[in-house]
Amino acid sequence: MKVKREFYRSFKDLPSEEYLSPGSPLCAGCGGLTTLRQMHKVLGDNVVIVDAAGCMTLLAIYPFTPLRSSWLYTTMGSPSAGAQGLRDALDVLLAKHRMSADDNLQVLVLAGDGSTYGMGLSATSAAIHRGLDFWYLCYDNEAYGNTGFQLSEASPFGSATATSPQGTQQTKKNIFEIWRAHQPPYVATVSAHEPIDLAEKVRRAMTMTGPKLFLALAVCPTGWGFDPALSDEIARLAIETGVWPLKEAIAGQVRHTYIPRRLRPVREYLKLQRRFRHLFQPTLWGETLTYIQEQVNIYWQSVAKAEGAKQPTLA
Repeated sequence: MKVKREFYRSFKDLPSEEYLSPGSPLCAGCGGLTTLRQMHKVLGDNVVIVDAAGCMTLLAIYPFTPLRSSWLYTTMGSPSAGAQGLRDALDVLLAKHRMSADDNLQVLVLAGDGSTYGMGLSATSAAIHRGLDFWYLCYDNEAYGNTGFQLSEASPFGSATATSPQGTQQTKKNIFEIWRAHQPPYVATVSAHEPIDLAEKVRRAMTMTGPKLFLALAVCPTGWGFDPALSDEIARLAIETGVWPLKEAIAGQVRHTYIPRRLRPVREYLKLQRRFRHLFQPTLWGETLTYIQEQVNIYWQSVAKAEGAKQPTLA
């Protein structure tokens, strides 16, 4: 089940203008880069990006950048604080008529899960609480990808990282609900595999003033361990297995923009990635795989009950 489209009904309706050119130094198949490109196409060119230290830092290596937008680099813990400073400066220029409304910029924080879930959460919490009018895009590759793929608060249960080679025993922090608890006007999850869903959400959020928060699954060939040619397939399986739900919260009210009719087995998603290889060989970790599947099933059972939707056929 997909929600009714309001702005973009097909790929032909999506904006064609490009604000992020090919040839960046980022890894081939990076889901975060594709998501930023898609989001930027909807936002347009009047954007200043506040980048937290992380993988995306490589997008602007002076004097070269594939971006047509402006760029400010911050520490991993302070992109939302940087966004506050930029927004305040822009508002002062507007109030003093030293800048026209046509020249005003949208402030977009770009941060990985290390910053979003951990180091930068305090500043982001404060920015949301103050009602800062800004955009926030987290490219979640489920580890500290820029420094060797160490365990982060976004690493899923059972996944191997540089600091948890036998598989993490922690569960992933629910940053969507943490954001939603702050009562911002808009929160959403997105995926580069579903560009129309992504564009719809960005376009819908453009009508709102205040914090607009997006959580994107950033498939990571380098850290997750798969051929870059499989990036879109991995992203598709994350949705079809129910591991990555597509949803939004408008003024706190949650709805899922896509509910699968049938959930594919989570194993189909896991077995293609080196970070889960230890669950399949040299011996099968049956109990762990069963637990992961059960958690996905429980989630979608609760979704069906809460939204009055038909429950997906469970794997």
